[in-house]
Amino acid sequence: MSQSIDDIKETDLPEGKKKSLRTGYTTGTCAAAATKAALTTLVNGEKLAKVNVSLPKDKHIVIDIAWIRYENEKSVTAAVIKDGGDDPDVTNGAEIWSTVSLSETSNKIIIDGGKGVGRVTKPGLGLEIGKAAINPTPLKMISHAIDEIFGQQQKNRYGLSILISVPKGEEIAKKTDNPRLGIIGGISILGTTGIVIPYSTASFAASIRQSIDVSKAMGTDSVILTTGGRSEDFARDIFGNSIADHAYIQIGDFIGFSIKQCAIKKIKKAYVIGFIGKLTKMAMGVKQTHVKGSHVDMNFLAKLAIRSGANNELVKKIMVANTARHVGELVDQFGLSMFYDVLCEEVYSHLSKYSPTELQIKIILLDFNGKIIGEFPE
Repeated sequence: MSQSIDDIKETDLPEGKKKSLRTGYTTGTCAAAATKAALTTLVNGEKLAKVNVSLPKDKHIVIDIAWIRYENEKSVTAAVIKDGGDDPDVTNGAEIWSTVSLSETSNKIIIDGGKGVGRVTKPGLGLEIGKAAINPTPLKMISHAIDEIFGQQQKNRYGLSILISVPKGEEIAKKTDNPRLGIIGGISILGTTGIVIPYSTASFAASIRQSIDVSKAMGTDSVILTTGGRSEDFARDIFGNSIADHAYIQIGDFIGFSIKQCAIKKIKKAYVIGFIGKLTKMAMGVKQTHVKGSHVDMNFLAKLAIRSGANNELVKKIMVANTARHVGELVDQFGLSMFYDVLCEEVYSHLSKYSPTELQIKIILLDFNGKIIGEFPE
């Protein structure tokens, strides 16, 4: 059972780099691999035992194919067994299927979810209501896998139907937040990098601490704390070369610990950069934003909206919103941009409690395209 990161002592942490933990791959990578294998069989008549899958950022991974079968002369299904590595993951061991079928409509490719892949029934997830819960990056990976099999000329001659299924997906989804979020009937096909990087609590703490130590030793007095790879990429677009490369530190869910370490190491300024979901939890005073039970409180966000000058209609909509992202969509609809600055101010207020006043903290809230929509102090 993992410790709370705030309970970890110096002597509990491993020396040197974080201990070696086995990486895994996402359900999105599985879906892309299964699609590539099924399409290869359908078009070339070749059953592959392994496929090379292209990941975001020009990376690749070789994935084992569990099995391949013909459904009929125009349809093939391939399966990949999800491997989450050493990361605790309820989808680990699940079979991810892709059924690829030739269609009558040339040059049209339809990607959809079948049995065990959830359907979106509520707003605020960045996906269209009624569509399968297959996130944008997996969709791009599946499309890229198709392009790798088809040359452009061939692609224009074929129409394809891609159906992603997870036979035990509905059962697995009961162990996730999907039902609460309005994703009904199965799991989501996820992944932003294609790879699952596992962290134990202690090793992640060591990684954060060492990153701050390196920045300090290199004479850097400002650090950029981001909640993940996507927010770091956007932060690099914003700051460019004005911030040293080693000063970008991914902190995952451990914001309280990271701010305390910045104060202990006498960093002068810490920029905290992220999206509305994580920053909302920080504003609520959650020090470890991944912990079970740290769901976004809509009443809390409604109170922030009132502070921002929201009318009664918007407040009522926020109180029954689905996710923090959904709240952002509502705020944008009503033109209440001040809400984002108020949210950042609330984050600042909580994080300031974890550090002496010598540490300057700057909160920056991004939209999902990387644009700054809120900050405090201005």
